[in-house]
Amino acid sequence: MKVLHININYLTTALHQTMIERLDALGVENVVFAPTHQKKAAVIKPNDHVIVSECFRKLDRVNFFYKQHKILKALLASVDPGEFDAVHAYTLYSDGNVALSLKKKYGTPYVVAVRNTDVNSFMKYRPYLLPRGIEIMKNADRVFFLSPAYREKVLDLIRRSADYENIREKCEVVPNGIDDFWHEHPRTEALSRETLARIAGHDIKLLCVGQIIPGKNIPALQKAVGLLNNEGFRISLTVIGKAVDQALLAEIKSDPYTTYIPAMPKEELIHHLREADIFALVSTSETFGLVYAESLSQGLPVVYTRNEGFDGQFEEGYIGYSALSSDVSSIAEAIRRAVDNYEELRIRAVPAAERFNWADICGRYKDTYSSMQK
Repeated sequence: MKVLHININYLTTALHQTMIERLDALGVENVVFAPTHQKKAAVIKPNDHVIVSECFRKLDRVNFFYKQHKILKALLASVDPGEFDAVHAYTLYSDGNVALSLKKKYGTPYVVAVRNTDVNSFMKYRPYLLPRGIEIMKNADRVFFLSPAYREKVLDLIRRSADYENIREKCEVVPNGIDDFWHEHPRTEALSRETLARIAGHDIKLLCVGQIIPGKNIPALQKAVGLLNNEGFRISLTVIGKAVDQALLAEIKSDPYTTYIPAMPKEELIHHLREADIFALVSTSETFGLVYAESLSQGLPVVYTRNEGFDGQFEEGYIGYSALSSDVSSIAEAIRRAVDNYEELRIRAVPAAERFNWADICGRYKDTYSSMQK
């Protein structure tokens, strides 16, 4: 089985490289085509089977079809599509449209994933492209979503389409995996009586991990902490992340209940996770959010955004609670409920993290590839 992976985001995260390596180990022959407008922005060093093509400009995004023409032309100059048994497109529009073109010309079946940018950028601000998105999904063998929340958002948008049932039957939720480090170092110590007594007394160590950017919505979380502390809670908030927005960082650091710590390697971050009681991140939008799953592996109940990436991975109240990102009182209520039900959430957290194991996830992808017929 030889698979062509089209991934416009491949260079920006180590996540997909890990996935490809796992598929390699399962006997899948993989070639990655990674179109980009800026090679030097890569955060990873690509492997030998990765073709990086600086084939468009950043400004080309204003003309979707022109940019797509450039990407397809670069791909055809780099590989022979006829050599592949299947194509995996990692975004609906930027990658999936190329996969659709290859299927029409070469008959190569494809699977496509729908991500945050597809829903909150293309579908939201370019509604004229929705028919193209429907066509891409209609012609795919599978349509993958990282979360039930995004699947439901897309199905609601296309509910009136004649292809609705066809697409709905192809939809499958497959989450991202987390680094093996977290599975190899789960939190194992039992919950102490001292900790339970402290939690019962509403003395809480809250942790948030994420880049310091507006989309992470950290000031709203801080306001929620302030509301609870005014009610008699004693909550301290630690924020860990790369300071991308310096003005926002200054605002975050001015909060009396907050301690800021710069981003750090996972080998150091794990100690902060184990010192915390609850993890909270209520972003305005989130395709998935690996840090929620990483936090579960360390026994932390989680507070996450309602109707966004992590919502729906588990039944509400099983490992944490969702909150509306735009509603400070909703965030405060989610934290309050996590405190009230702390012991059972904590017990379920570490076993729940096993759902995000790359070995199992890539096994599902391999089975899907094998079922596709050219």
